Amino acid sequence: MMKKILRKVGKVIFPPLAYTGMRIVWYTTRKTFHEMTVIGAEQHVCVCWHGELFMSPQAYRKIHPKQPASAIISSHFDGELIAKTLELLHIRPLRGSSRKGAKQVLLRAFKSIKSGEEVLITPDGPKGPRHHMSDGAIGIALKSKLPIFVMNFKAKHYWKLSSWDAFVIPKPFTKVDFYMQSISLEGMTFDEAKAYLSFKMLEHTIK
Repeated sequence: MMKKILRKVGKVIFPPLAYTGMRIVWYTTRKTFHEMTVIGAEQHVCVCWHGELFMSPQAYRKIHPKQPASAIISSHFDGELIAKTLELLHIRPLRGSSRKGAKQVLLRAFKSIKSGEEVLITPDGPKGPRHHMSDGAIGIALKSKLPIFVMNFKAKHYWKLSSWDAFVIPKPFTKVDFYMQSISLEGMTFDEAKAYLSFKMLEHTIK
């Protein structure tokens, strides 16, 4: 009973607190944006590692401030907290994952893409292993024939949590470099696309 009460309270309190912390760090850090390729206004499937969720969705909104977007978020309690936080960045949650509710969430993702939204995915979510490439982002990109918008960042000074994803929180006033690139999987087999995306996402991330 107490666990249920704490979870209900957490759903109300955590998202605005997390959002406030994210914005404080965002506005106090010294940011440099490196567009490794031209991103432009073309619709993408967007990806970042789970451990980079503190900054990457904010970087996405910096690059695409008005683009309608949704994000595939797990149906677990932690996912609920993430979903409500992302809603404050005007990113609509699609609840489910490759492990639970996969078919339904993929159908919703394609529906979102068809409506003009960009879909954001953490390929190693919701439970890892860290930096392990799941099939979801590849399948969505190949089937929709959209390029992938890869988002990574590196911070000079940061906290790294002892969670499975080694969640990274840059320290206020530090230097943060964002690396953005648009990649095409056109003409690749599924396995080739998976290996290529994994390689590109690991180029500019905190190991």
